[in-house]
Amino acid sequence: MPTAAIPPDVLAKYEPVIGLEVHVQLLTATKAFCSCANRFGADPNTNICPVCLGLPGALPVTNEKAVEFATLASLALNCQVRERSIFARKNYFYPDLPKGYQISQFDKPLAEHGWIEVPTADGGKKRIGITRLHMEEDAGKSLHDGFSDSATRTYLDLNRCGTPLAEIVSEPDIRTSDEAFEYLTRLKEILLYAGVSDCNMEEGSLRCDANVSVRPRGREELGTKVEVKNVNSFKFVRAALEYEIERQIEVIESGGRIMQETRLWNANEGRTYSMRSKEQSHDYRYFPEPDLPPLIVSVEFLSEARKKLPELPEARRARMIAEYELSVQDAHTLTAAREFADRFEAAAKTARNPRRVANVLLSEVGGRLKALGLEQEQSPVSMAGIVLAADLLDEGKISSKQMKQLFDVCFEKGEDFGPVYEREKPQQITDAAAIETLIDEVIAANPKQVEQYRAGKKTMAGFFVGQVMRASKGQANPALLNELVSKKLEG
Repeated sequence: MPTAAIPPDVLAKYEPVIGLEVHVQLLTATKAFCSCANRFGADPNTNICPVCLGLPGALPVTNEKAVEFATLASLALNCQVRERSIFARKNYFYPDLPKGYQISQFDKPLAEHGWIEVPTADGGKKRIGITRLHMEEDAGKSLHDGFSDSATRTYLDLNRCGTPLAEIVSEPDIRTSDEAFEYLTRLKEILLYAGVSDCNMEEGSLRCDANVSVRPRGREELGTKVEVKNVNSFKFVRAALEYEIERQIEVIESGGRIMQETRLWNANEGRTYSMRSKEQSHDYRYFPEPDLPPLIVSVEFLSEARKKLPELPEARRARMIAEYELSVQDAHTLTAAREFADRFEAAAKTARNPRRVANVLLSEVGGRLKALGLEQEQSPVSMAGIVLAADLLDEGKISSKQMKQLFDVCFEKGEDFGPVYEREKPQQITDAAAIETLIDEVIAANPKQVEQYRAGKKTMAGFFVGQVMRASKGQANPALLNELVSKKLEG
């Protein structure tokens, strides 16, 4: 962290201004401009060809599926898609860029003027603008660690060269590290729903660079921008921004000047380090890619892309809250992943009470999975089993306690709920006369508690319910039991 903690009143004098650049690898079978496999994990330098290596005489051809995925992402992010965009050469020299340039887009990107809404601390929403979404190809990868001579040599794996990317650039609308975290969370969620990327940060298919500056609060003029790179999780983006904001305030307060530069985040040390001075766009000497024609997104192509766009997370949450009477928190949990939401909705349509299905899924099954460190797909209880449990509970054929006991058996033996229920089949007492007999016995055995209830301490009803439930070995129907206890005590 900065050399000393900055007092809150000094922090309050400044306003951070943050913009994020997110590179997303598109989930195509082949690369952006050639037929090489777009696949992570192959042996180094095996998924390469003259086109992605830029060898003389090799010509690129645009991957239509990459254009479709980039267009889908643009629509999902509320962007305006250009009918005519231009590919350009972005020139720079780096070991993992064998061509000496990267095919990208510059002044005429695929899409512009989008937005994402993020939740705010006061429970409202804030709209973060998206400046542009443009297509480009990825560079290779320099390997600095893991070899016996890594201290003196760098190795190159060029498999990633030519991988199709969508670069999503936000407006500098973000004011806190928490807002940045929420923006990235929502962005990833939307892209996963759209099915255009797996957004796997560990494999590098989603990478984020953060641009941050500070200015005196109330001033319109922007401060000097610093780019922070090498941030491989949303948690680290938040930590890197917090560090960098405080570092810049400390420099300004001590009379120094912020340099426009690129800095690297070191997660182990929790700080940023200067890497190089920050390039300007003219440093890249952009010019139109001579080997590729303008990219035309026709009205028909755009219309077909819109048809393929699924219901997106926010719209789905609102519908599910209204349709299934879910809480906001439950709706967020159920819709965090599209596949999970699909499975829930398919099950909910077959159930007596979808809300009860949600409660059983999240509380009973989800709670046990979390305690065991398991993922949803590792659950021994299927969605059909969850629906069965919810229906039995809703029909009053089992109590909550009995359901919990059955789920304990499911997780202990690794069996689904259906077979366990058929084998164990706890019987619930629904005969009113039988329950009344038990209540009479409990009342007769506890005259002092009866007096307390009739003297006005109505909470004692819970004591009698508990005693009867214990006497019935948990088999008394809870709703009927509560009703009969109240009648008996009032009588």
